[in-house]
Amino acid sequence: MAEDEDNNKSRLLRAEIKRLRKTLSELTPSLEALLKRRGFRIYKKEPSEDLVLPAKRFLDDFYEMLQKYSFRLFIRDVIKHQEYFMKEQVTKYATSGVTDAYVDFLLSVKVVEPAGDGFRLIKRQIKSFGETLEWFLCEIFRREFAAEAAWGVKFKRPRVGGDYDVIAKIDGSILYMEVKSSPPKQIYNSEIAAFLDRTFDLSPEISVFFMDTELRMKDKIVPMFEEELRKRFPAPPSIVRIEKELFQIWEKTFIINSKDSVSGNIGKVLSWHFRTGQNN
Repeated sequence: MAEDEDNNKSRLLRAEIKRLRKTLSELTPSLEALLKRRGFRIYKKEPSEDLVLPAKRFLDDFYEMLQKYSFRLFIRDVIKHQEYFMKEQVTKYATSGVTDAYVDFLLSVKVVEPAGDGFRLIKRQIKSFGETLEWFLCEIFRREFAAEAAWGVKFKRPRVGGDYDVIAKIDGSILYMEVKSSPPKQIYNSEIAAFLDRTFDLSPEISVFFMDTELRMKDKIVPMFEEELRKRFPAPPSIVRIEKELFQIWEKTFIINSKDSVSGNIGKVLSWHFRTGQNN
């Protein structure tokens, strides 16, 4: 009984924090205005060519399914075999029963359709899961943290190019997130360098290098950051573990993965920054 009461209080507190954040967002300059003050003007954002999403009426259910790591891995396999797949081809990361439920769900929201003895994506010629993952991360900021956010953002900059995967306004601060759907073994030094280049160019209050993996970040990704920082600074900053596979540099740049919960890890980053980073 006491536990139920505590859970109810926690839900009410989270709802109140979201309400206050939404109110604060409405009282502070827009994300576009904050970017303009830094000399950044959005000229393209949120491309739809590679999005794998259902119709609008199914988006809430699809968003909730994407919270599950096994479902995101399943979607990657569906995209890999988008022209035609059998259930056996997309059962690598879940049990047969779970895979059956995932296929039934995609059929119900009209993302896949029957094709002979198997299935296929209704929208084909999808290059990767990347854009859908960026959409999902952007939705987390909007739904869970009442933040104004955009994904797949392009700026016209003289020296630093490429997409800013997710940009958000958090309590009047700018957050930039780099989103990686590939496993650590497929990440290269040039991608770490590009993330830091964009971070230094935009100078956001918070920057996050996010990898959609439950593998250890300390084994490869953190050493790659340490190597890149040694190239840039005579006395490079330390990379400090916050907890588990969450790390911070300068208390405003973060390296995180999706272990346990994507939205939970983002919440820990924001909490760390606003309770610790802003006081230094």
